[in-house]
Amino acid sequence: MKNTFSVLFYPKRRDSDLPDKASVYMRITVNGRRSELSINRKVNVSKWNQKAEKLSGTKEEVKDFNNYLDALRNKIYAIHQQLLRRDIKITSEAIKNSYLGIGENQMMLLEIFENHNEQMEMLIGKEYALSTVKKYKTAYKHVKNFLAYKFKLKDIPIERINHSFITNFEFYLKSVKNCNHNSTLKYIKNFKKIIIIALSNGWIDKDPFINYKARTKIVEREFLTKEEIQLMLYKKFHAPRLELVRDIFIFCCYTGFAYVDVKKLTKNNLVKGIDGEMWIMTNRTKTNTPSNIPLLPTALMILDNYKDHIDVINGDILLPVLSNQKSNAYLKEIADLCGITKNLTTHLARHTFATTVTLSNGVPIESVSKMLGHKSLRTTQHYAKILDRKVSDDMAILKSKLIHLNKNDKSYSENNN
Repeated sequence: MKNTFSVLFYPKRRDSDLPDKASVYMRITVNGRRSELSINRKVNVSKWNQKAEKLSGTKEEVKDFNNYLDALRNKIYAIHQQLLRRDIKITSEAIKNSYLGIGENQMMLLEIFENHNEQMEMLIGKEYALSTVKKYKTAYKHVKNFLAYKFKLKDIPIERINHSFITNFEFYLKSVKNCNHNSTLKYIKNFKKIIIIALSNGWIDKDPFINYKARTKIVEREFLTKEEIQLMLYKKFHAPRLELVRDIFIFCCYTGFAYVDVKKLTKNNLVKGIDGEMWIMTNRTKTNTPSNIPLLPTALMILDNYKDHIDVINGDILLPVLSNQKSNAYLKEIADLCGITKNLTTHLARHTFATTVTLSNGVPIESVSKMLGHKSLRTTQHYAKILDRKVSDDMAILKSKLIHLNKNDKSYSENNN
C-alpha cells in the first residue's frame, strides 16, 4: 500500500481574539490521519489565499511570511525523509513529535554529550588527561545552562541544532557567562566534537557548523625578563613555603615544564643523555608527546637542593611540588614581595622558558618546540615571541658587520686611487 503524505496551512478564526485576525495552523496528514499544530502566527483573514495556502500581496512583510511558510513546509518534508531513512514508522503524529522535538526515537544533545564525557572519564591516564575531561564537563554544563536560559528546555533533539543555535550559544557565553573570546571558542570547539559524533553516527544529516566561522584572537602571553628571573632567584623569603614555590617556578623557567608535568616527575625521569650530561626525559601529560630536556645549571642546582627533602627521600618524586592552587596563590605573594606586577602563575614559567631562556639566547625554534613537547611548530610560535631585545641585538650585529664592510670598501677605494 502506498503511503499518502501532505502538509496544509490554514487560518483558524475561532482561536483569535480579533475579528479580522486568525491563527495559522499546520495540518500534517499521513494515510488520511491528521495532526495539527499552531505555527504561532496570526494573519488578516481577508488577505489569505486558501488555494495557494499563502497571503496575497507584494509587500515585504507578506513575502517574509510566505517564505516562512515555505521553510516550515520544507522542514516537515525533511523530517519525513529522515524518518524514512531511519526506518521509523511514519505517522502524522510521529512527524509532528519530531518537529516539536519529542519522541523516543530522537537522539538528544545532552544525552550524547554526557555519554561522551563518561567514556572520556574512563580513559583518564590512558588517552586523556584529567584536565581535558574537566574542560568537556565544563562545556557540557554551559550547554545545559544555555538550553534552560534560552529555550527553557532540559534537553534538545540533536536534529534541532542549527547555525542559529551555535551563534546564540556563542553570544550567551560572552554576554551572560562573561567568557572572553578565546575561552568561548574553546567551549564551542568542545561542543563541536559532539556534533561530529552525531554526523558520524548518522543522527543528523547536515553539519550546523558548515557556515560558522570564528578565529581565536592572538594573545600576547606574559613572561619574565632575565632581570625579573634573577630578582626572584636571589630574593630571600622568611616563609619556607614561598622558598619552595619560588624554586619550583624557577625550575620550570629553566626546563619549560607545565605544572602537571613537573609534579609527576620521578627519579626515573632523570637520566644521563647522549652528551654525558643530565637530562629529564618524559612525556607531556597534555599531548603524550616526548619532552626531553638537557638540564641547565640552575635547574640542576634546584634538584640538588631538594634531594634531601623528606618527601623526595621517602618517595619516588623528583621535587616536592605543592598543589597548583596553592602554588598560584603563593606566587601572587612572591610577585608582591619582589615588586613584579605581572600575573605570576605556574604556566608563566613555561612561557618564560620559551622566550627569555631559549629563543632570546639564540636557541633555534625547532629545538625549543621539541623540548616543549609540541606537536607542531605553529604552537611554539604562538607561545614564544621573539623579544625586542633579541631583535635589537641581531640588528646590532648586522650593523657592526655593515660598518666593517663599509670601512673595508672605503680603504680599498682609497688605496686604488
